[in-house]
Amino acid sequence: MSNAQNAAAPRTLVLYHFRSCPFCIMVHRKIEQLGLDIEQRNIREEPAYRQELIQGGGKQQVPCLHITESDGQEHWLYESSDINRYLEQHYG
Repeated sequence: MSNAQNAAAPRTLVLYHFRSCPFCIMVHRKIEQLGLDIEQRNIREEPAYRQELIQGGGKQQVPCLHITESDGQEHWLYESSDINRYLEQHYG
């Protein structure tokens, strides 16, 4: 599947982060580089986001990219390098 086809596949992306996290900054830079508009949820500013992250992904580690596929399947992707690789593969 080409990058254009991947990008066309409807999915919802949400990034769980906090501002001073150096690994989150790396992901923010990739998002900016690719010109993506991804919802960002700061777990330090909103306790409910921290709870969502723990309940959904199993831990409060950031950055975490929550991916909801068009068929409803959910994936919680941790590690900045894995997130950046995913973004590059699907939207680069």
